[in-house]
Amino acid sequence: MESQRPDREIVHLLRAVTVELGLHSGRFAQRHGMHPTDVRALIALMDAARAGKELTAGRLGAALGLNSAGTTALIDRLERAGQVRRVRGMRDRRQVVIEVTGEAVALGQRFFGPLIERTAGLLQGYDAAERAAIRGFLTGVRDAAAAEEPS
Repeated sequence: MESQRPDREIVHLLRAVTVELGLHSGRFAQRHGMHPTDVRALIALMDAARAGKELTAGRLGAALGLNSAGTTALIDRLERAGQVRRVRGMRDRRQVVIEVTGEAVALGQRFFGPLIERTAGLLQGYDAAERAAIRGFLTGVRDAAAAEEPS
């Protein structure tokens, strides 16, 4: 039976982790009067900042699968809530980029920080080679999920 294959067990466990993380993120959104897409946008913006990249409204919308009108509404909503601001790009001052405010980062840290710390703590039980294997597996899953599926 397919469900008894060890590789499928790991895939199903990963799916369960994804569901739990989605529920956790949903609780954050609900507690703070946000839409789940707002949380995804904040995560995308923080990930970009960590990678040293700037996101324009267009690139943020593309990352979230939103059209121009939906992206503008999202940014306006987050800006009114004090979660993001529009600023001039550092690399190209003609561009307007979206950045997360310090208040939004602090809010996210208070809610997600304990989970991040517990998760990072779990990794301490693995040696460097095992962590590299975990990183490789998760990167592969992310890339597989991001690949465009045939219609």
